[in-house]
Amino acid sequence: MSRTTFFEVEVLDAKTKDQLCFLDKVEPNSTIGDIKSLFHKSYPHWYPARQALKLDPKGKSLRDDEILQNLPVGTTATMYFKDLGPQLSWTMVFLAEYIGPLLTYLLFYFRVPYIYSHRHAFTSSPYPVVTLACVCHTFHYMKRLIETIFVHRFSHGTMPLRTIVKNCAYYWGFSAWLAYYINHPLYTPPSYGELQVNYALVIFVMCELGNFSIHLTLNNLRGDGSKGRRFPVPTKNPFTWLFFFVSCPNYTYEVGAWVSFSIMTQCLPVAFYTFLGFIQMTIWAKGKHRAYTREFKDYPSLRVAIIPLIL
Repeated sequence: MSRTTFFEVEVLDAKTKDQLCFLDKVEPNSTIGDIKSLFHKSYPHWYPARQALKLDPKGKSLRDDEILQNLPVGTTATMYFKDLGPQLSWTMVFLAEYIGPLLTYLLFYFRVPYIYSHRHAFTSSPYPVVTLACVCHTFHYMKRLIETIFVHRFSHGTMPLRTIVKNCAYYWGFSAWLAYYINHPLYTPPSYGELQVNYALVIFVMCELGNFSIHLTLNNLRGDGSKGRRFPVPTKNPFTWLFFFVSCPNYTYEVGAWVSFSIMTQCLPVAFYTFLGFIQMTIWAKGKHRAYTREFKDYPSLRVAIIPLIL
């Protein structure tokens, strides 16, 4: 009968190199998540989601699913601990990010006092496009909230609180900026009138449906609760056929929705927000595309990151 070789794990502070904890008789098939749980028993205020464990003080953090005996360490492993700070669940993150823009925009739409001059308090715009823009904006963020609660599955459990504050400032601030100009008493409708608005509305609705379809498809990849990775493929839903050409069609549709909203409102702040969003989503899409191509040998060569055949 073979004997099990246990590991010893020494946890040092990544900054000071002081020893924080010494774990004896650790099972060789223990995961980093298991080690974090053991460390948490010694330091209850550092719950697992708040911990980052590394093999080198300046190296990459180890994933929770990595197994101790598969790491490039001996039977005595030294790991470096970094405090990631207070964390919130991803569900709470997205609820905070999306409820703010939803409510902020409505404050400007109803022209509550002290936003514009007193004589415009609780008045409404004579232009139908302003009401339509409010409906579209509200629909967009209501869809995001519903997806957060019922559709999305998050591979990472939490986000640092400081990052949440930054993200909320971005979403809430831009929502207020867009709403201020679109609902302003001096706002003028688009140059080509109803034709421009109606065409933009059709594109907006198509992109929102497409975005929702992609999120459902991504959710179904892990429908059995497994964390095994597979790359997404087109389904019978025509909106998913964009997977033939891009790795992240959810971002493609998201950009399309904001482009159409920019055309519908003909508002420069909206166009600027769309441009910034496109830059960020392109960065995310390229990162996801690189990860897919590295991980899957049979990944479709025709696919690019976000814009079919181009980018």
